[in-house]
Amino acid sequence: MKKDKKAPLYKSFGYAFQGIYTCISKERNMKIHCGFSVLVVIAGIILKLSVTEWCICLTLFGLVMALELVNTSIEAVVDLVAEERKPLAKIAKDTAAGAVLIAAIMAAIIGCIIFVPKGLAFIGVL
Repeated sequence: MKKDKKAPLYKSFGYAFQGIYTCISKERNMKIHCGFSVLVVIAGIILKLSVTEWCICLTLFGLVMALELVNTSIEAVVDLVAEERKPLAKIAKDTAAGAVLIAAIMAAIIGCIIFVPKGLAFIGVL
């Protein structure tokens, strides 16, 4: 029985960072998620988010981006194994994309709950 050789930890991190870099550089939606994350960070600094609000925003960034990475990997695997259009391949790709969409919509709603009152107070409406 052959013993599995695992990559050293630093190589595992390298592979993971390469996957993140590949997704950011090749996937339009990941670029959009990153862009909105930068805007949220800028708005959060201006509006002086609390520690709890920062934790919520960071958790949502992580959730949406992690799901986008999973979605990208599912799409790549499906494309690798399905040479022609198949109903099950479509279900796999569509449901993975749907998971990202649900997380992004919920993140936007939570963002509005956090930022709209702070923004209105900042401009003097509240």
